Amino acid sequence: MENLLNLGSVMLIILVVVGLMMLLYFVPVRLWITAIFSGVRLKLFRDLVGMRLRRVPPDRIVKPLITAHKAGIPAETPKLEAHYLAGGNVQQVVNALISADKADIDLPFERATAIDLAGRDVFEAVQVSVNPKVIETPPISAIAKDGIQLRAVARVTVRANIERLVGGAGEETIIARVGEGIVSTIGSSETHADVLENPDIISKTVLAKGLDSGTAFEILSIDIADVDVGENIGAKLQTDQAEADLQVARAKAEERRAAAVAREQEMVAKVQEQRARVVEAEARVPTAIADAFRNGQLGVMDYYNIRNIQADTQMRNTIGGGSEERSSADL
Repeated sequence: MENLLNLGSVMLIILVVVGLMMLLYFVPVRLWITAIFSGVRLKLFRDLVGMRLRRVPPDRIVKPLITAHKAGIPAETPKLEAHYLAGGNVQQVVNALISADKADIDLPFERATAIDLAGRDVFEAVQVSVNPKVIETPPISAIAKDGIQLRAVARVTVRANIERLVGGAGEETIIARVGEGIVSTIGSSETHADVLENPDIISKTVLAKGLDSGTAFEILSIDIADVDVGENIGAKLQTDQAEADLQVARAKAEERRAAAVAREQEMVAKVQEQRARVVEAEARVPTAIADAFRNGQLGVMDYYNIRNIQADTQMRNTIGGGSEERSSADL
């Protein structure tokens, strides 16, 4: 019997402890007491227990609520809960509202929550609106009209525009637009020396283009931090063009040479063909003479006259060839 009583007592103690834990979980008494002593009036069961039932962690709402109350910022519990359930950061919104109020910036609660739900850090946006930030561009290469390449680095001072934070472009757009303006300004300069002598012409020209249109920032100034001289792109392009022209000229000369060789080979073939015909014709002469003898068209004396003419022609050719060889030797 005593064992049963002891077991029952242990079970009762366990049940009491579990019950207290469940009660303290659903009824955050400590948080309620903290809120009361901070001046925030909350109903224990209607507000705090209701948050538990609505799956809203009470500390995520009560602590920002206390912070807003201490800073004199009006905040309503249902609106804070609705912003949390929408996926927003309640503490960041409250911090942004406090910073905006201290800096005398008009930032309604609805706009702050919209900025936060848009994925932007609303607290940082308020800080940038009060204390402008500097965005440094990467080295931007551009070529002046004289063909010299310049590399420029710019520092852009921007201030957040609260009214355009929702739907406005970010820092990447600012950097891209400034880079485009730098390339355009350097490209329109007659010589690179003009840019090196007056680098402020870049900042003045770029700043006058209104590059912050449609962005979440207001450009306050654009300062050229560094300008370096790069390669002589114009000379390099001319060299490449000259090399290309030389290759084209060589190709055309080779084409003409090949055509000349082909014509020469064609002429040689024609000469050889003609020589072959002459040799063939000469080979037919003895046959023709024999036929003439048989037909009585050629006599013996005629034949001897032909032979004398051939011998005389051969002698003349030999003498003529010998004199040409001696003339060549004398030379």
